[in-house]
Amino acid sequence: MRNVVVHDSIQKQYRYTCTEPIGKNFDPEFRPDLTPKEMLELGVFGGSYLFDCQEEFPKHWFAHAKISNVKNPKLNYFRIHASQQLSEWQKKGWIYADDPRGWFQWYCRYYMGRRIPIEDARQISRWKAIGRHIAQIKKNCRKGDELCRPRQRQAVLHWAYDSRKI
Repeated sequence: MRNVVVHDSIQKQYRYTCTEPIGKNFDPEFRPDLTPKEMLELGVFGGSYLFDCQEEFPKHWFAHAKISNVKNPKLNYFRIHASQQLSEWQKKGWIYADDPRGWFQWYCRYYMGRRIPIEDARQISRWKAIGRHIAQIKKNCRKGDELCRPRQRQAVLHWAYDSRKI
């Protein structure tokens, strides 16, 4: 077990325990295509994700990450804006109090070994629901045609699905 203490601009101080090895022992229903490091390197969330709390995660995740303190859609892999504002997520009740930045923060911490069974089940359920977007891409695009539905492909990428392979 590893204890993590977080100090950042949103949470000030937050503690959690990692009970699993990094990148191992995922729920059998949760099989993301991409690691958090790969997502950051490809370009997600307009680069404005985790820029103020990088010390919580391994330094190598950020060596080639596309990060900015200002959202810039050109940093996204598909160079297009494809996400809602955090305030919209908060209004819809999608934010877990201990992960105030949303799903990706949950995923990063899950990847690091933190487990919260009820929250993990909720987030994995949300992750699985993205499958409907993958089905639309497969139905409407030739495999590998990255010019087809780029906004939807970028959104899928935000959920750790490798939309370049669809």
